[in-house]
Amino acid sequence: MELFGDPAQWLPFTFAALMGVSILVYVVLDGFDLGVGILFPFASDAEKDVMVASIGPFWDANETWLVLAIGLLLVAFPAAHGAILTSLYLPVAIMLIGLILRGVAFEFRVKAPTPHKATWNWAFFAGSLMTSLSQGFMLGKYLMGLESTLGTWIFAMITAVFLTVAYSFIGACWLILKTEEGLQRKSVAWAKGGIWGLVLGLGLVSMATPLVSTRIFDKWFSFPEMLYLAPLPMLSGLIVLLMWRSLQSLPKPDDRGARTPFLYAIALFVLAFGGLAYSFYPYVVPEKLTIYEAASAPESLFIILVGTVFVLPMIAGYTALAYTVFKGKAVELRYD
Repeated sequence: MELFGDPAQWLPFTFAALMGVSILVYVVLDGFDLGVGILFPFASDAEKDVMVASIGPFWDANETWLVLAIGLLLVAFPAAHGAILTSLYLPVAIMLIGLILRGVAFEFRVKAPTPHKATWNWAFFAGSLMTSLSQGFMLGKYLMGLESTLGTWIFAMITAVFLTVAYSFIGACWLILKTEEGLQRKSVAWAKGGIWGLVLGLGLVSMATPLVSTRIFDKWFSFPEMLYLAPLPMLSGLIVLLMWRSLQSLPKPDDRGARTPFLYAIALFVLAFGGLAYSFYPYVVPEKLTIYEAASAPESLFIILVGTVFVLPMIAGYTALAYTVFKGKAVELRYD
């Protein structure tokens, strides 16, 4: 237990890092397949089939990262799990209903008779929208310190809309990568529209977060910290410009550059998440509980870490395998 120093220090930090990585991977991976569902109303019936096929081999594995993140929160930071889930009970319930609706609709729409297929298409869209909005609402409430006032509710509802737009944007970027011809051109148009919502959402969160807490404000705007952190917003702005430029040249006849917007979107999500992690560390419940105060006993964490060492590579391995085996353009998804 003493191999790496004080276990009461490095074990909570390790589990906070693992939980953060799990949330980030979930937001990126399940974010794009939620975004595909959000874009459903703007596609034709034939295009919907291709859109579902583009996420068919991946969506189950993508959602595993959410289970991992919540599991780590529960076992490593039980006090924080209780405080966060109690405050976010309603949006969590809505998210779970949305995820169930998506899963059912995903399977049933493929096998349903033609007259019923439209119903399941709308169910898939509704489940995706419910999940995205609830996650955005939870993000807004978390940023506001889990307080329940009129102002925090309004901010959370605005954040819900912007996260939904961000998911639709990364979903459009995924479709640019995975589709061809008419649907690919339509996806480029969706991405061109969604990028502005993404930028506005990031700007809103970036401006609001330092105003919530003087501690966070000081972390960003004290000297010399602000000099070290200046490259973060500058790099984010550069990525947005490069992403917009790449979208202007797509699609290309030889499909060159089709993956570029998706990679830029991932980079932007990573930078945004890194900024939030820096702002709130070491708190797991904003301004109330640190990761060290909320952590389980070091002996328990060490046992859990041993299990995580085996489980995490397995999850990462089969996720990587799925994306390797099913790389390339999407084809019609069928269950014969």
